[in-house]
Amino acid sequence: MKKNAGELGLKLFLKIFEIVSSAKKLFSFLKDSKVSLEKNPKLKSHAMTFFVQACESVVQHRKGGKVTVRDSTLKKLGVDHYKSGVLDKRYEVIKFALLETIKEVVPKMWSPTS
Repeated sequence: MKKNAGELGLKLFLKIFEIVSSAKKLFSFLKDSKVSLEKNPKLKSHAMTFFVQACESVVQHRKGGKVTVRDSTLKKLGVDHYKSGVLDKRYEVIKFALLETIKEVVPKMWSPTS
């Protein structure tokens, strides 16, 4: 899936916005954009970065049973997301959208415990 991270990441974020359309307001680069979500280069870049990191985390977890991320990276992500207004309840939406995206992409390999 990592080789298709751009496409899959965009699919994920479109699914998030479908579930919670107000989530678009959390992205400063979407607020005044005249470009459709599907073609927005900043959304595409953000989505690809997120999906690559998610894939790398899964690989780390499968290989070693844990995910290693530098503390400074986690702190920066936490501060950025907090300042943007991402609340804990939003993470459940992201989790659901991510699992649904993966299920669509690899339905034959899918199981909720994979």
